[in-house]
Amino acid sequence: MADDIVQMPSICLEYQAWEKAGYKVPCAVRNTLDRIGDKWTVLVVLRLGAGPVRFRALLRSVDGISQRMLTVTLRSLERDGLVHRKVYDTRPPAVEYRLTERGETLLHPIKVLVDWTALHASDIEKSHMDFDSSAG
Repeated sequence: MADDIVQMPSICLEYQAWEKAGYKVPCAVRNTLDRIGDKWTVLVVLRLGAGPVRFRALLRSVDGISQRMLTVTLRSLERDGLVHRKVYDTRPPAVEYRLTERGETLLHPIKVLVDWTALHASDIEKSHMDFDSSAG
């Protein structure tokens, strides 16, 4: 099991330094996790990682997202400099989204999380069933 643990010394040391300085949670870390850790952002970033896509195609490819939530998510990502929005002068106007260079750097940690999820999903589901059967 210890071999499965990925060491991240820089962030751990930084976090320890923040704790020693009396900070509960670094604001930049918390703010970023609040934005990228929501229900839709990870799925949108993963889809955009495959290449530029127009709004309607993106809406169809992210299962369960509403037009409003996709718009809110894309605007947030654009505001953070993770997504670039390009409007084409057509009738009706076509809008295409792609990850920026900064957005592309987010793909690796998201893919690590996806891989972790795939590796542990069945165990987590079993834990849910065990917990639910013993709690009720």
